[in-house]
Amino acid sequence: MTSTSESTTTTQLKAGSWALDTAHSSVSFTVRHLGISRVRGGFTRFETEFVVDESGAATVDATIHLDSFDSGNAGRDEHMRAADFLDVANRPTLTFRTTKPVVAAQTFQVEGEVTIGTITKPVTLDVEWGGVEHFAPTDNRHAGFSATGTIKRSDFSVGPALPGLLSDAVRIELEIEVIEPK
Repeated sequence: MTSTSESTTTTQLKAGSWALDTAHSSVSFTVRHLGISRVRGGFTRFETEFVVDESGAATVDATIHLDSFDSGNAGRDEHMRAADFLDVANRPTLTFRTTKPVVAAQTFQVEGEVTIGTITKPVTLDVEWGGVEHFAPTDNRHAGFSATGTIKRSDFSVGPALPGLLSDAVRIELEIEVIEPK
């Protein structure tokens, strides 16, 4: 699978392993409740490997710790972590891996695979490149991007079918900032 550039302007990034800036990154989601509102939440523990090769193409491997599910409602969070939904005791992580290196541009798509437990499915993320900036307090350059995509709960056996109560589609929203290698 390939990345599809929607912009002709590409961004050359320094080769190496860029570190995740956890203080300026987030993994969140929205899901429809009763078809009339969106419930928002996120995951507070995640990590990523963002590696750029000599040609400027990047690969991404990310892990989200499902026990860090947080929707702002303790009772709902506990239920979502239980066996009938995320089943974090048996499926502790969600992983994402790019299936082919991508080159950053103003906007582009990243195709990869999401795995929860033993189930792996393809997913496409739409990415908006934020750019690269020098961060004076640490004397490092940071790069940022926003990515969105949708997965289906049923594809990963996450919770029962609940038509009219809870949507099958879950919108994933990523705000990621990485730090250039020295």
